[in-house]
Amino acid sequence: MRLKSVAVKNFRCYAEEISVEFDDLTTFVGRNDIGKSTILEALEIFFNNSVVSIEKGDACIHTGHDNVEITCEFTALPPSLTLDSGAETTLEEEYLLTDTASLKIRKIFNCSSKKPTAEIFVIAHHPSAAGFENLLELKEKELQTRVKELELKVPLKGNPGMRKAIWAASSDLQLTETLLPVSKAKEDTKRIWEQIEGWLPMFALFQSDRSSRDSDDEVQSPMKAAITAALAEVQDDIARIQLRVQQKAEEIARNTHEALKTIEPGLARELTPEFTPPTPAKWQGLFSVGLNTDGGIPLNKRGSGVRRLVLVSFFKAEAERRLKSSNRRSIIYAIEEPETSQHPNYQRILIESFKSLSLEAGCQVILTTHSPGFAAELPGDSIRFVSRDVETDKPTIQAGADVFGIVTDTLGVTPDNRVKLLFCVEGPTDVAAFKALSKALHEEDNSLPDLENDERVAFIVLGGGTLKHWVNENYLRALNRREIHIYDRDVAAYADAVEAVNARGNGCWAAQTLKHEIESYLHTDAISEAFGVIVAVTDHPVGGKATPKVFAEAYSLAQHFDGVMKDNSAKARLAERAFPLMTAARIHERDPEGEVVSWMRRIRDMLQ
Repeated sequence: MRLKSVAVKNFRCYAEEISVEFDDLTTFVGRNDIGKSTILEALEIFFNNSVVSIEKGDACIHTGHDNVEITCEFTALPPSLTLDSGAETTLEEEYLLTDTASLKIRKIFNCSSKKPTAEIFVIAHHPSAAGFENLLELKEKELQTRVKELELKVPLKGNPGMRKAIWAASSDLQLTETLLPVSKAKEDTKRIWEQIEGWLPMFALFQSDRSSRDSDDEVQSPMKAAITAALAEVQDDIARIQLRVQQKAEEIARNTHEALKTIEPGLARELTPEFTPPTPAKWQGLFSVGLNTDGGIPLNKRGSGVRRLVLVSFFKAEAERRLKSSNRRSIIYAIEEPETSQHPNYQRILIESFKSLSLEAGCQVILTTHSPGFAAELPGDSIRFVSRDVETDKPTIQAGADVFGIVTDTLGVTPDNRVKLLFCVEGPTDVAAFKALSKALHEEDNSLPDLENDERVAFIVLGGGTLKHWVNENYLRALNRREIHIYDRDVAAYADAVEAVNARGNGCWAAQTLKHEIESYLHTDAISEAFGVIVAVTDHPVGGKATPKVFAEAYSLAQHFDGVMKDNSAKARLAERAFPLMTAARIHERDPEGEVVSWMRRIRDMLQ
């Protein structure tokens, strides 16, 4: 399951309901104490109620209400659910989805008591017609009676099948948005919730303000998350163990029952054994992992910067591990201010690690930051800007291209005086590609720039959706730097943008690639060396498939993935692992016309 959005109401500073959408990588940006971490902590309470737990004082003090509402919406839902006696059903067949086919779950915490409790609801487009609105609450015998009353010719066994037949008998179910209680429900509603709960994403929160104790969570949390992920992948083994324990325990209970009947038959008639398996949290509590550095020094005794670098290693390792696993549960990593105590070089490593991890199937990454430098390196579509209305003090969360200007004003993002040239490209994978190509050509001819290390050149990622606005409004004019724009050939409309840039007459220059896109300049040997798959790289799509699509199909097949990875994920993998293996010889073989070399010469000349 994938987290689509969260809405919070009456929680701390969010008195009125506020909703925010999530991408694979989502970054909350804003000043200190503005409400960024509150969203992450609301998610932690929703999923775990552990690292941060709901407290009496969490209800907004300005409303006078005690109930805190946290509502999460999910997509990429489980294909089926299995109830008692092997009866299979789906969320759609049970009318448990919204009118947009998503799953929406609301937890309402009553903060009037010292230890707030929660009620759980599924918000669904559910039947409300009389006689058809409460089928999930009916027992098997009650459903059988309803089937007979309607004279339906269906088997009187299997609740999902009977419900489906009953609903089908109505000419108008009057589907209405309904709050269906599941935490205190009866019959199949409760069993369905137990199934849904097993599919919810794992959520791991890493907070920035941690104490340094032997049990420091900054060290333990990544390892705890690893244990959680590992347990999720051995659920079948755990289920077998629990079943064996249950069978043995119930056998002992039955023997005890039989013995009791010989002593007091009246009491024995009222004695019913009930087996309660351990919760996932209890399984997690059985395991722990310690980390010692050189000389046996515990990691928590090292500096905060070093401790937080554990995150880098953890995320990079987790990305590789998930490439090889087929775990059905997704995972969400939420990290507060990952730039804390980090050298700028390590900050860049962190950013690239987060980007890489967010591209993996079943992974989402959520960050918070108020650092201008850190925010400037993040993809624009990941930004969620958190602010407060000057007059009402009401918090708001904004997304979209127009947020860039607000973020710049709020965080004080200013040009680097070392920068002489702005290199404008469509997406972040283009940045990695051009850096790798320039490095390879620089090694052959050191008069050409090495864009990886040349501080005079700054990349500006425009993004396909905002390209028109950046070019037409010339948003970069205020920076007073010359620009070079290189866009892929795959979008015909980019020709107008190229013409507009070249018509400025201020030393800026733009071009489109002669080949379909930047990935068309890759060499087959670089892809084979990086991934162990043979891909035919062509200048233009063959059969409607460009290089990223061809690679995605070949790599997914080799790795035994279910389905095929998305084009964006394929582009990211090629940028991260194949482009760095491009040599000058491979570039010349793929580009005999010397187009790539001409770009680098143009950049060199513009810098002089």
